Amino acid sequence: HEVVQGQAVVREVFTIPRVGKIAGVQVREGKALRNASARVKRDGQVIHEGRVSSLKRFTEDVREVNTGLECGVGIDGLTDVQPEDTIEFYTRELVQ
Repeated sequence: HEVVQGQAVVREVFTIPRVGKIAGVQVREGKALRNASARVKRDGQVIHEGRVSSLKRFTEDVREVNTGLECGVGIDGLTDVQPEDTIEFYTRELVQ
């Protein structure tokens, strides 16, 4: 069972050497979690799914970022991300 933990909107995209693309996002609802999976959506279509590889607030690594705050998100294998894309953070839970 998938549980949506939060949603964020991409504000800007940064390319960092030896790391790849990092999405500068603002969390709209819920939380952005480092140990979650992420789904990138554009115009309602899922364009990429992967694990969150990094979550930074300014220069420090953080575990979660709450609603209304901005952060940088790295997602494994993400190459095509644009401003105004939506990132949905979710976790999988076992339901008995």
